[in-house]
Amino acid sequence: MTAQIIDGTALSHQIRSQVAREAAALTAQGAQPGLAVILVGEDPASAVYVRNKVKACREHGLHSVLEQYPADMAEADLLARIAALNADPAIHGILVQMPLPKHLDPHKVIEAIATEKDVDGFSVQSAGELMSGLPGLRPATPFGCMKLIESTGVSLKGKHAVVIGRSNTVGKPMALLLLQANATVTICHSGTPDLAVHTRQADIVVAAVGRRNTLTADMVKPGAIVIDVGINRNEQGKLCGDVDFASVKEVAGHLTPVPGGVGPMTIAMLLVNTLEAARAAAAR
Repeated sequence: MTAQIIDGTALSHQIRSQVAREAAALTAQGAQPGLAVILVGEDPASAVYVRNKVKACREHGLHSVLEQYPADMAEADLLARIAALNADPAIHGILVQMPLPKHLDPHKVIEAIATEKDVDGFSVQSAGELMSGLPGLRPATPFGCMKLIESTGVSLKGKHAVVIGRSNTVGKPMALLLLQANATVTICHSGTPDLAVHTRQADIVVAAVGRRNTLTADMVKPGAIVIDVGINRNEQGKLCGDVDFASVKEVAGHLTPVPGGVGPMTIAMLLVNTLEAARAAAAR
């Protein structure tokens, strides 16, 4: 068996096109969706991510503001800036790029963002809405993973899903989204004594630990859907995920590549969240 490769780039383009159409309709009604992105410091990777997010917004009819500040920005100043954006009716989503310089408290910063503008879905209230099954803005990466799984046409009802990783940004919300889709979910992590025991039983595996070759072919059930969230580099400096792609593709039924899988979907779902936030604001 050779896995069908789930093309995240192609799917993200479909979603972006739909966002552009809906954003144009909202703009025609005088409610152009707006996203503010804040970057503190000069982390090169963060700068690339931020540029890509802003570029995607502008290419698809969303108003986007990029605010860059020095690494020594005072926490009080950052919180004041977020408060001003919370009050700005032209801004429907606020994203503060992580990681922040060490003197800034990420929890305090995230909690300063108004819940209705929390397009990252990272706040305590957003997490609580997800856990409770209430409507709300979902973290973009797990949200994108769900769209990738849905694109296979496989129903999740009654399927066994294993999530490798328990981060607040991917692992935990991923598990909750899978539960909402009626999958039976197991969360594995660094304290799991025998990871392969669980993954060999899984119909769906989502690998999100940030460690290369965490999942190998002998750990995968034939025909399983494998979603690779990891971003690592091999000895040659080439981008790769948490999954041993070459071997797993000979066993899995569906598999996402790195790059070109989850990454493009994260930005696409950020646009979706911004659009939804703008739509909700227009209805109030």
